[in-house]
Amino acid sequence: MLTSRFYFPLNPFEWQQVADFRSVRFLVPTSKSGHCYWYLNDILIVHVAPANKKALDCPKSLPKSESQLRIALIDENPVRAAIIEDGLAEVGERDVFVISERSGMARAIETIDPEVILIDLGNPSRDMLEEYFAVSRAVSRPIAMFVEQSDDETIAAAIDAGVSAYIVDGLSQRRMKPILDLAVRRFQAFSRLQTELKEARDALSERTIVDNAKKILIEKRKISEPEAHKLLRDHAMNSNKRMAEVAEAIVMAEKLLGGGL
Repeated sequence: MLTSRFYFPLNPFEWQQVADFRSVRFLVPTSKSGHCYWYLNDILIVHVAPANKKALDCPKSLPKSESQLRIALIDENPVRAAIIEDGLAEVGERDVFVISERSGMARAIETIDPEVILIDLGNPSRDMLEEYFAVSRAVSRPIAMFVEQSDDETIAAAIDAGVSAYIVDGLSQRRMKPILDLAVRRFQAFSRLQTELKEARDALSERTIVDNAKKILIEKRKISEPEAHKLLRDHAMNSNKRMAEVAEAIVMAEKLLGGGL
């Protein structure tokens, strides 16, 4: 499968793959040696064409393919980044966006809007880890993070920050696809759990509101609990609203009128 590679270096000359772009004026999209590059939001974006293409027609905006997986690879080490890129060969058609600098990282992620984020940190300091954990909390995406060594406290912090796969001393080309698949599946499972938890909390909250509304009707109308329930249900049906919405209006009105609830 083919891949398109994108680079987001603030200092592109450190990367051998884009070393010949130093003469480019980043004002309009242009093509050179089969590559396209833009300057968006103060970020250099380099599109390296698939190997079978010798030239590209550079569009005016950053291309986005619906059929290809968009992967953001955050790595300040081009050698380690190359290992990850080579390992992604089994993923299939994909657009790989390489972010080579921490500065402007959040802006770059927002610009490319990736479906999966891979972060290689090597031997990060505590401050660096906290910075990347903050990014993980801010984006709702599957994230796989690679480090050379860690401890139980840091692993727990990574999980709390929403990192889908925290890989210690496991940077290996052959493991990239299984790790990416694991990150995606864990993220999807966690997202389902969050959705189910929210739905359960919402249902509990609505049940409490309905019960409070029935208490108000029982007291004000001098009716039984089944009669109060039927009254709420009928009014909800007649007004094309949910019972919880009708109940909430009754509870709010009681509060405004100085009721005890």
